[in-house]
Amino acid sequence: MIVDLPNTTTNEISKRLVEARSESGAVAQGRVLTLILVTDESGSDDAIGTANDASREHPSRVLVIVRGSTDGDSRLDAQIRVGGDAGAAEVVVLRLFGELANHGSALVTPLLLPDAPVVVWWAGEPPADPVNERIGTMATRRIVDSSKAADPRAALSRLASVTAPGTTDLSWSRITRWRALLAAALDQPPYEEVTSAVVRGAQDKPSVELMAAWLAYALECPVTIEHTEAGTGMVGVTLTRASGDISIVREDGTVATMTQPGQPVRRVALHRRTDVDCLIEELRRLEEDELFSDVLTKGMPRLKGAVPA
Repeated sequence: MIVDLPNTTTNEISKRLVEARSESGAVAQGRVLTLILVTDESGSDDAIGTANDASREHPSRVLVIVRGSTDGDSRLDAQIRVGGDAGAAEVVVLRLFGELANHGSALVTPLLLPDAPVVVWWAGEPPADPVNERIGTMATRRIVDSSKAADPRAALSRLASVTAPGTTDLSWSRITRWRALLAAALDQPPYEEVTSAVVRGAQDKPSVELMAAWLAYALECPVTIEHTEAGTGMVGVTLTRASGDISIVREDGTVATMTQPGQPVRRVALHRRTDVDCLIEELRRLEEDELFSDVLTKGMPRLKGAVPA
């Protein structure tokens, strides 16, 4: 069920939300959090679809702030989606124009679920300082996606300078499976020290820098980045030890080849993770992500300069 409310107010939205829920047969019980989604008009449909899909594992109220032009008169256009049009969520889309475009935090406050965690996800260009962004201050968790920035590497560097334990990046979630495979390989004999590491991946993907920073922080060894062509994603990781190299190479974005000394070559399913996969993971853990903060603040300064592949 979809209800359009042009040129409206938050009081009217709250009233119509209750009515729409009743008419569609949806219930408010079971909503485990409020997800505030900040986006622009061009990316709103994809972002709302991602939030809807993630809500099937994390039922939530999704408040979408779509920032329009700041020129002209202030106006709030809203749309309410409940039932089959909202996945397992109830979605309120707020399109802000004029001076209201700068006051999204004030407009969403009356619509928050009572006594439920608040998560903010910036689906487009990350803010310069998520912690002190007005909407960010009301959140338990703050999620950005540095890969969506105009300059992803610069966005990651900015995030490192203002990071806090409650802030995370979907670029970090994209390498969860890679980190799990590497950790599992190192958790087997002969338990030797890693003397150096090489990370190969696309120059436009901040996940490559995050992988290298994690290795530098966790293993305390020199790590070199070899950048490949844009669009190739994460390509491979090689860890050097006295007994030989541990290597994971994924050329096609779906299956990786894993080699270890004294073991047969393995083929491992390693699909590129979707935004839905990553968002579900981040909504699953609402506690502070201290490891990510340490990787940004302690791992990234250890990195060697990137070289072309």
